[in-house]
Amino acid sequence: MKISSHKLSLCGLAITCALATSALAAEPSSPKSTTLVYHDSAPKAYDLTARASVLDPKAQPHPELNFLFEKDGKPTDTEHANVDTRVAPQGKLVVWLMGYNAALFERLNSYGLHAIQVSYANGWFAKLNKEPAPADTQYLGNIRLEATTGIDASEAISIPKPDSMMERAFQFVKWLAKTNPEGGWDYFLTPDGAGLNWEKVIISGASHGATSSARFAIQQRVDRCVMFCGPRDQYESWQGLNSATAPNRFFGYSHVLDGGWSEDHYPRSWILLGLNKFGPIVNTDEATPPYGHSRRLITTGDVKGDAARAHGYVTPNVKNSPRDAAGNYTQDAVWRYLFTSPVEDVGQPVPPEASTRMDLRSK
Repeated sequence: MKISSHKLSLCGLAITCALATSALAAEPSSPKSTTLVYHDSAPKAYDLTARASVLDPKAQPHPELNFLFEKDGKPTDTEHANVDTRVAPQGKLVVWLMGYNAALFERLNSYGLHAIQVSYANGWFAKLNKEPAPADTQYLGNIRLEATTGIDASEAISIPKPDSMMERAFQFVKWLAKTNPEGGWDYFLTPDGAGLNWEKVIISGASHGATSSARFAIQQRVDRCVMFCGPRDQYESWQGLNSATAPNRFFGYSHVLDGGWSEDHYPRSWILLGLNKFGPIVNTDEATPPYGHSRRLITTGDVKGDAARAHGYVTPNVKNSPRDAAGNYTQDAVWRYLFTSPVEDVGQPVPPEASTRMDLRSK
């Protein structure tokens, strides 16, 4: 039976209050093995794929959410994983909540990070995002919570645990540990092998995926949360819940011409997440790493006034991300900072920007 949003909010608040008692919460507990070492006789870059429906017989399609295993005779539940054993590992796994991005994964591997993209029931947004906004200020947040964790949180959807992001990620990594032992994937499993060690996970996504990443990181402690062009859910308040993941572990990056930025969706969420406690908003076009150790980065890069192009500008892609004369992405330093900068290094706190509209329900 579904629990009410009011009860869920109180429950989530109680859970996260116990897990996060300060802006700089305790560091994740030390893993059983503190160092990941590859045992690969022929180190190389690995590119692996598997179908979610094959890895877990309990997985089911959700046509009501436009989540299918096949379309027009082609699989739509393919999951991707990349690791480069030629690069010293950092012992961190990036779980990416959007479509597979080969250019991004190549960069993540070059930083010594493992990376996976999972197929889960995330196609609900187009059907369930409502205008005008429902009175429930946890409406979308609860859907995101159920889609990512399998917790029975929303009356709008029914996503069991096998179809949640958490379980799909676990099943994929469990398969990777057996299929690609050279990649050291078992390092990210709990000692009993019953789940992922989420304290070794960097949860990340863009737009819809950035928003779900943030909601998940509030519920489940992770190593860090990297949010490109997000989070949104501009009529909701879940961004201000006490968080299982310490606020200094959230990093955001947006283009100023992105509609989500210009309409205050992202800056509002960043304030609710408490990111102003770790420095001002920094324009990466006018600064160099470590950007004052800020958690709020923006760019004013030339997109010819195109808001749609601005939305995709901040992630590696051939269409929208600029390159220099040598063919290198000009934002490489920003991406490296977002995923690898020490979380204990933070900027000086600043007040919330008075120019950011916090009540977007009022027209």
